Amino acid sequence: MSGLFGLMDGYKHFMEKHSDPRTTDWFLSGKLGHLIVILVTYVYFCTKAGPKYMKHRKPYELKRTIQIYNLIQVFSSMYLVYEGLEAGWATDYKFACQPVVPGEKGMRMAKGVWLYFFFKLTELLDTVFFVLRKKYNQVTYLHLYHHTLMPVCAWIGVTFLPGGHGTLLGLINSFIHVIMYAYYFLSSLGPQYQKYLWWKRHLTKMQMVQFCIIFVHNFQVLFRECGYPKPINYLLCVQAAYFLYLFGRFYVKQYLREKQKVIEKESDCKEEAHKLSNGTSAAKMNGAVQTDSVQNKIKAN
Repeated sequence: MSGLFGLMDGYKHFMEKHSDPRTTDWFLSGKLGHLIVILVTYVYFCTKAGPKYMKHRKPYELKRTIQIYNLIQVFSSMYLVYEGLEAGWATDYKFACQPVVPGEKGMRMAKGVWLYFFFKLTELLDTVFFVLRKKYNQVTYLHLYHHTLMPVCAWIGVTFLPGGHGTLLGLINSFIHVIMYAYYFLSSLGPQYQKYLWWKRHLTKMQMVQFCIIFVHNFQVLFRECGYPKPINYLLCVQAAYFLYLFGRFYVKQYLREKQKVIEKESDCKEEAHKLSNGTSAAKMNGAVQTDSVQNKIKAN
């Protein structure tokens, strides 16, 4: 028990020493236990409890709910992009190196970081909707990992670093989500809109470009002083590289291999048609030869 109490005291001391006092009283800021409970419940529901609950039930009809949800995500992401730009990245933030701006001057960015964290939690509903609609093929490792890790990264930002270098991730990610949730909304309107959604595959490309930018942005400050914690830069580099790998593998499987299968299928169809055509031609030629032979015999008789 003494070891447990010692661990708790060490955690408390660490939080008091390193937490940003401006965000201490904000909802879920500094409350790691609360966040763990939320995320563990989320993963358990989406992988165990949810599918078990839906086993003998029909998929829920959530079209209108999801449309409203997608629109909320579009406009909230637009607001986050605007705040990220106005609070720093379009004014006095530097791409090469940006420490956290302390005091009241940095409060606008700090509030933006908290909002980003809050909306990362709301995005857990993406997977909940998949489960309630029995779209289990969408509940992949990539999807669960991405939706579980992003709130953790955002929580670290709110609690310890509500501003500075790492906030570029939130800005770019919010921009991507404006486009992504707009696509989800348009695709839910019906099949008549599918012809306008030819750019679906480019969403994944944009996400991979996002991870490349985040990797370079954090890697370039690892070897010089910046006034921003290098462990966070290292963490963001590793995660950006891993996400790039996961999304790249998804892109290859979803688009490149599927395209190759379509090409191979079309080739097989053409080859089969060619064989049938040759067979028909041969049959006609044989029939013509046999007819000529019969006619010659008749004439001879």
